[in-house]
This record gives sequence, structure tokens and C-alpha cells, in this order.
Amino acid sequence: MRVTIKNTENDGNISLQESGGFAIVTINRPELKNALTNRMWVDLKAVGKRITQNPKNKVVILRGRKKLFSSGSDLKQFNELSIDEANDAFRMMEEAISTFERIPLPTIGVINGPAMGAGFQLALACDIRIGTTNTLMGFPVGRLGITINQAFAKRIADLIGKSRTMDLVYTGRLLKPQECYDLGLINYLLDDDTDVNHYAIRLGKKIIEQSPASVLAVKRAVSFNNPTVSIPWETGLNESVDPVDFPEGVRSFVEKRKPNFKGKGHQ
Repeated sequence: MRVTIKNTENDGNISLQESGGFAIVTINRPELKNALTNRMWVDLKAVGKRITQNPKNKVVILRGRKKLFSSGSDLKQFNELSIDEANDAFRMMEEAISTFERIPLPTIGVINGPAMGAGFQLALACDIRIGTTNTLMGFPVGRLGITINQAFAKRIADLIGKSRTMDLVYTGRLLKPQECYDLGLINYLLDDDTDVNHYAIRLGKKIIEQSPASVLAVKRAVSFNNPTVSIPWETGLNESVDPVDFPEGVRSFVEKRKPNFKGKGHQ
């Protein structure tokens, strides 16, 4: 098995293993709940592009180390960024996520743990998601002063509808395994003691047995009917952070206290 490691800042990295028709991508930063640094998002995008260049790849599996998927971006990094730099970082997140969304191969997400924020978005970019009784999903951006962009909102709404999307973001609540399954956020719900990675391989082998033309055709057809939003980043509507509330949200996260928001809409 050929292994490529994309080294990144601090202790996080993205690994790619290509063997037997599988491209297995692993987020490696378990001591920080697989939170992705800005560098890791850049590397994730590069790995996604590399996968399409290998004609032997038939199925992609995206997973996190240990019983985790990803808690999203490393928020502590944002404490050191300007508002413009923070928006640039969100652009890179979206580019990385949409790169995986557009891979012309079946993609399986192994969500055997928390998938939060941008990690939740990355999970939704997969065609099929396998969850366990340890799965927890959510998009608690309101706690941080993040102003959700159109692409992020569309991924959620396409699966659970507009009203449920608003409820999820308005309340910041987290979805437990059974609710994730009932809403279609995960396709398979396994016991926590199941070897979920082995299950993903078996599922991938079933897919590889199908006609590649049929598999590609259905992915294209579904994508055509639900096209990814093209983000006009120049408009204020698609800025990803509030210039007042986001710095306060990040500071409160780092300081482990309740935020005191005073941004847009504050009376």
C-alpha cells in the first residue's frame, strides 16, 4: 500500500493511502479532535485533486483518526487572524470541501464520532456516510459569530430541508446518532463496537463491483439536479464572519466563557 503524508504545521496531517481501487484519506490530529489547521485545509484540497489523477482509484473513503471525524477548524488559530484573513481561511475551507464534493468517484465518509462545524460540512460533501452510536453532528456557528455562507447552508438544506436547517443553526443544538440517521445525515448506523473502517471497505467493494459507467452516471445526474452553489465572494452576503461577533466568539471559546455578542442585529 502506497502512503503519502502531507506534513502540516503543528502535529496535524492529512494522509492518503491508495491501494486495491481505494483512496483512503485520513485526518490525523486526534489529540485535538481532528481539528483542521489552515494548512491542513490546503493539503486536503491538494489530496482531493491528486485522487482524481490516479485512474486506479475507484472509491474514496474519508475518515478521521480514532473514534473521531473532525471537530471542524482549529478555532484557536483564528485568534491571531484579521477579519480579512479569517474570510480567506473560510474560502479555503469551502474550496477543500467542494473539491471532495466534486470528485468523480463514489465517496464514503466514516463518521464514527463528532462531526462539527466545517467538519460537518466535510462529512456532507461525501456521497454516503456511515455513522455509529458515537456519531454527533452539528453546526453551532452562532456561538462563534460565523455568518453561514450559501454553499454551507445549501449542503445542509438539501438533506434535511430549510426549516430544519434554520432550527439547527438558530439553536446550535447537536444531533445524536438516531436523529442523524432519521434525517438522512448518515446512511448507515452501526453499533459503536463495530469495525466501521472494515464496514466501509466492504461497502466500497460492493460499489466497485458495479458498472463504473452506471456509478458515474448517477453521481453526475444527482449533482446536476443539486448543483453546488457558486459563491460570489465579492458580495458582503458571503462574508463568513461578523467583524464584531466573530473575534468575540473566538476569544470566548479560547477563554472558555459565554460570549457577549454586539454585532449585526444586536439591539
